[in-house]
Amino acid sequence: MLVWWIGAIAIVVVAAVVFVFNDLIAARNQVRAAWSDIDVQLTRRHDLVPQLVAAVQGYASYERATLTTVTELRSRAVAAASLADKAEVEGELGKEIDRILALQERYPDLKASDSFLALQRELVEIEDHLQYARRFYNGAVRDLNTKIETFPALLVARTLAFKPAEFFRSGADQEAPA
Repeated sequence: MLVWWIGAIAIVVVAAVVFVFNDLIAARNQVRAAWSDIDVQLTRRHDLVPQLVAAVQGYASYERATLTTVTELRSRAVAAASLADKAEVEGELGKEIDRILALQERYPDLKASDSFLALQRELVEIEDHLQYARRFYNGAVRDLNTKIETFPALLVARTLAFKPAEFFRSGADQEAPA
């Protein structure tokens, strides 16, 4: 009879570990899928930057420093290896893109350009999608990290070397509100 109870308890423990492990795997895969969504939007934005620079260059030739900075930041963003580096560079790139879009106020011909306006609309759409993808990713990271840090899942997570994921914070997230 005692052997039967020990066997039943062992089966329950193994089933609980398998359930927790599968839940952790599902949460980790959700984070990976959410990051993929962010990466798609960042790639779309990176692909749009050269077109935006070319459109502005024709009208605002005196703004060469801004255009050069945007081009350099785009290259750095594409090459960024860590999530923290990518978030920092993407924040800077976003600010510089905003500066380019603000140039239309100083250059009426640019404001009237159909190609610039089309690029501007596309960029706004990308930024909206990026903001949604970032929120979804950070929610998935929060859920994974909570599972890793709460009992009883933390026992399985520590044993199987699950690591917390990093949040994706843009430059605007890291600044204190005014």
